[in-house]
Amino acid sequence: MAASPVKELALSAGLPLSQPERLTTDLQRAALVGWEPDVLVVVAYGLLLPPAVLAVPRLGCLNVHPSLLPRWRGAAPIQRSVLAGDAETGITIMQLDQGLDTGPILLQERTPLAPGETSGALHERLAVLGGRTLVAALHGVAAGALVPRPQASYGVTYAAKLDKAEARIDWSLPAPAIVRQVNAFNPWPVAETQLHGEQLRIFSAQVASESGSQASPGTIVATDEAIVVQCGSGCVALLTVQRPGKRVITAAELGRSRPLTGERLGPQEAQSGQ
Repeated sequence: MAASPVKELALSAGLPLSQPERLTTDLQRAALVGWEPDVLVVVAYGLLLPPAVLAVPRLGCLNVHPSLLPRWRGAAPIQRSVLAGDAETGITIMQLDQGLDTGPILLQERTPLAPGETSGALHERLAVLGGRTLVAALHGVAAGALVPRPQASYGVTYAAKLDKAEARIDWSLPAPAIVRQVNAFNPWPVAETQLHGEQLRIFSAQVASESGSQASPGTIVATDEAIVVQCGSGCVALLTVQRPGKRVITAAELGRSRPLTGERLGPQEAQSGQ
């Protein structure tokens, strides 16, 4: 267990700190109520606030959400936006209500997704953008200059919690979809496949060809500058990979260490039945 950066900063600044596991009882809420806060700010908090908490601050409870609501309500909006190939995302500052990311919007800031951007890189960008947007929203709320607007009833999508099983690559998918999968699951849970029956984690990849070859999906067709793999349509170039218990290396290093052209990636049982 380690203290979060927020806790470390609070302690270094001599700020009061309370870490109740939940806020469902009067005793758990006692410190919060005693502070008589003007406003509450919620960031990456995994529980819904009960009505008794929502009613505590006179200016309400603000949430910093890393998507353009109502798109990608829920637990994993950053990864889902990368996986879906969204052209843009952003930050929403909203007032919390009793629903899951359903509250009225106070402020939104948009940003394009950079080509090849991973979820980890996007998370860092949105953290900075979220901080700036939150400060602007707090000033606006305090001045009475921001009018909450209800979320649109259309365009609602849900960003389900990540499952490690989603990181297993299905080579029958088109090349761009597989590259999005690699980017979306970096740094966790990391896209993976099997090579000679053992796990091969894939940290970065790019589309090598939109047309591909006549080889079966999952077949390694080249190992020069990268490991090039045939997909359902097109080819993907694997750039950085990791074998079990080994360090992360370039795919070219792995390709030079053993003959791989013609080998198949993926579950062995699935290959033997084809």
